Amino acid sequence: MSAHSKNDNLEKGIESSHSPIDIDDPDAEFGGTEERQKMERKLLWKVDIRMSIMIDRNNAGAARLRGFEADLKLKDSIEYVPELDRETISLPSGMHDHLGNDISLDSFVGALLTRFFLGFVEAAFFPGALFLLSKWYKKNELGLRTAILYCGSIISNAFGALMASGILSGMDSKLGHAAWRWLFYIEGALTIAIAVLAIFVLPDFPANTRWLSAEERALALRRMEEDVGVGDEEQTEGQSSGLWLAVTDIKVWWLSLALTSQVVALSFNAFFPTLSATLGYNTTVSLLLCAPPFVFSAIVSAFLSHHSDRVGERFYHIVGSYGLGIVGFIIAISTMNTAARYVSLFLMAQSYAGFIVFYAWISNTFPRPPSKRAVVLALINAFSQLGNIAGS
Repeated sequence: MSAHSKNDNLEKGIESSHSPIDIDDPDAEFGGTEERQKMERKLLWKVDIRMSIMIDRNNAGAARLRGFEADLKLKDSIEYVPELDRETISLPSGMHDHLGNDISLDSFVGALLTRFFLGFVEAAFFPGALFLLSKWYKKNELGLRTAILYCGSIISNAFGALMASGILSGMDSKLGHAAWRWLFYIEGALTIAIAVLAIFVLPDFPANTRWLSAEERALALRRMEEDVGVGDEEQTEGQSSGLWLAVTDIKVWWLSLALTSQVVALSFNAFFPTLSATLGYNTTVSLLLCAPPFVFSAIVSAFLSHHSDRVGERFYHIVGSYGLGIVGFIIAISTMNTAARYVSLFLMAQSYAGFIVFYAWISNTFPRPPSKRAVVLALINAFSQLGNIAGS
């Protein structure tokens, strides 16, 4: 098919989304209500499969158990300061930071500079992913999809720890490199390969995704219009810029403060392998013990987000998850019993369920205009990273 015919089809699809709606049967253009439901399920399945490639991951916590700190002469109080640039620089992102972490890393300054520049290409990943989800899913679908997105990170923490245990225990001094460097080499290569694949797999916006039919594009646009009672860009974008609308909305700053507080509470994630090591086992076993709490966290997150979508409620789902997390913190600081401390890791890890529901709440709070929603997601996410600075 020629480029000209592709463009013609795309324009026809966009035009069809703005065609007059039959008041007697709003689903007539899709073949009736029953046919629309079938098409909608097929559309969601297509988008869900392609969205599932988005995964974020960080292995500095595992690397510090096998020489990362010692080789770079780092101190506990400053190791994770480079987290600052990760979310605060909102530029387009394509890949993650794993492979580059080894470039010229011989000191803290080298680590800091490498991490800073890598932040330029990584920073927009998560807010950009949230914005992309909000362009495709309705309010009662967004919580579960946000959970699936974030559970990719949670599961990668679990199985990344399993991979790390094998790499760190078997690759030390291979070809003259420390085990923690091999950890970044191997997982970084996998990440880059997936990032290249994602260019061809991830959808664009409903109006211009070429692997959808014109009818599917029209349905995707109709779904979002029905969800908030108004169209997207053409009907909601005014004269004011999205940036100005975002920074002048008091809700943005209250939600930023709330999310920052939650990030402080969840900063234990960066040190999770170290917390596991306090149980008294060797490095390999300590990394293996990191997996079950995060698997449990992913299961709880998916269930809680799905239930939150179904009942249309966010606040109590968030508070319930954090309440259990607080119990986990209390247990961790109150006893040295091995079983009790390991249970506390499960309770702490499931706090991510409430965190994920909160992200869905943010997306639901700012449905239109899209330019404002994009800035809001990036701004709140960036502001919240002050919590990681405090937590580190």
